Amino acid sequence: MSKIDEVRADMVKAMKAGDKGRKDTLSLLLSALKNKAIDKREDLTPEEETQVILKEIKQVKETLDMTPADREDIIRECTDRLNVLNDYAPKMMDEGEIREVIKAVLAETGIDAPTAKDKGKIMKVLMPKVKGKADGKLVNEIFTAFLQ
Repeated sequence: MSKIDEVRADMVKAMKAGDKGRKDTLSLLLSALKNKAIDKREDLTPEEETQVILKEIKQVKETLDMTPADREDIIRECTDRLNVLNDYAPKMMDEGEIREVIKAVLAETGIDAPTAKDKGKIMKVLMPKVKGKADGKLVNEIFTAFLQ
């Protein structure tokens, strides 16, 4: 079952349960998935569906970061949206898993002591391995700790 069908079914359940917040979030996610499929003019692959979901999560996080602390209504709405969207996102890698991938990439590229000059070459190999599985900012922070 595609994510579009899964989201649509869950949206119907939310409507029947009277959960307006969840229904609204799923409606936005469903429209984002459909729009991507329309732009592509064919069904989305699971990787593309994941990218759409992660993009929606990123947008909500950015909204949350820019919201003033005194706007509790917006903060609560964004937090609720994140909780719903995270149900559909794949499990993200934690710091330990990212460190292991970085070590494997360093071994693969033959670089024992990476420097700032090597960063571009290493990231070119590293990012495709963690794309959609880890937050890019977190990967960058952890990799920067490896630099000497």
